[in-house]
Amino acid sequence: MTESLAPQTLPRAPIRVDAGVLENHGDGRGNYRLGLEVPDWPGAEPGQFAMLSAGGPSEAERTDPLLPRPMAVYRGHAPGGAEGPTRVDFLLKVAGRGTRLLADARPGDSVRLVGPLGQGFAPIPDGSRAVLVGGGTGIASLYELAARAAPRVEVEVVLGARSAGDLMGADDFEALEVGFQVTTEDGSRGRAGRVTDGLEALLGSSHVPTTLYACGPTPMMRACAEIAVRAGAGCQVSLENTMACGFGVCLGCAVPLRAGGYSLICRSGPVYAADQVMWEGLA
Repeated sequence: MTESLAPQTLPRAPIRVDAGVLENHGDGRGNYRLGLEVPDWPGAEPGQFAMLSAGGPSEAERTDPLLPRPMAVYRGHAPGGAEGPTRVDFLLKVAGRGTRLLADARPGDSVRLVGPLGQGFAPIPDGSRAVLVGGGTGIASLYELAARAAPRVEVEVVLGARSAGDLMGADDFEALEVGFQVTTEDGSRGRAGRVTDGLEALLGSSHVPTTLYACGPTPMMRACAEIAVRAGAGCQVSLENTMACGFGVCLGCAVPLRAGGYSLICRSGPVYAADQVMWEGLA
């Protein structure tokens, strides 16, 4: 039986603006936190994303790379007000030319932004328990979800990375009033192993109805989906995929569904009930 997501807040209409760079902090290992000043920001729900491309109107039109990059909104989900532009933060890891250009942006530069886009996580119900699992840049989709839920429900956050140097956003999550664990594959911070190690025991450690929320590499999310089934827990995943437009025009982000057919991540996702996804059809 396919799990359906609870009704979500209607998505806000996206905007297309040139956002000013306020801060772009790198840790020396290819991880960056990009803070943008976004005019007329309508706000975003946890799990939504924006399409970003380096270069503003004062520069020569850039055609290499031609396409923007999808980035989950990390912090700055509240809509802007009469006081002016809103700060919106993104986490990125340099993986190619597009992310390299974004990583090289400096205060005073501008970044083209289209967003917010996609469907976010279903709200976490009162009286439930939420276990959030993030790997790599996938943790960006989970911070606001944890922050909003922490005052109302029991929240456990488990972050994973190859090493301590690859871990992103850990200090922000640690500052929240939530259960917090870190797993690194080389043991350089927290527990040694994969982020899914011990997850089944964690899900079964409470009699409160529990839902698992996951975002990260596809193999990690597939493992989370399988573990949730064995533990009798619900599971929502935020899929990561390359896309060219963010609006469902290019058809480049299609994901196969268990019930048949395909769904476009940029429009119906990126968040899905895990049992809706045909994991065998994903690379």
